[in-house]
Amino acid sequence: MASLDYTKKVLKRFAKPKFAGEIKNADAVGQVGNAACGDVLRVYLKIRKNKKGEDYIKDVKFKTMGCVAAIASSDAVCELAKGKTIKEALKINKKDILKEVGNLPFIKHHCSILGEEALLKAIENYEKKKSTKPH
Repeated sequence: MASLDYTKKVLKRFAKPKFAGEIKNADAVGQVGNAACGDVLRVYLKIRKNKKGEDYIKDVKFKTMGCVAAIASSDAVCELAKGKTIKEALKINKKDILKEVGNLPFIKHHCSILGEEALLKAIENYEKKKSTKPH
């Protein structure tokens, strides 16, 4: 098996992720998994209104069952999403995650896509709940 050269930034996020955990009574949860590598990522969102009345991500946490790259990417997507409006968070993509995490070996780039997809699923979950709530 080839050795994977992770940057210090990736290893730091893996060893001490800032956003690891679960949000009890989260406003939204998004989960994705990659059958090919076995990684499973779940993102929890706490949504509030800002002064302009826009929904924004007040808090975000993740739980990941996966490798170094999956955990580091999960932490990076949370860092990018926290404090953003829903509209801004929808623009976060794998390139942003790779940049935030400090890059990954090419064979592990799919982990950044998992982060993007889990965030998107959580936002979709929130939008769906919001549209079914009585006004």
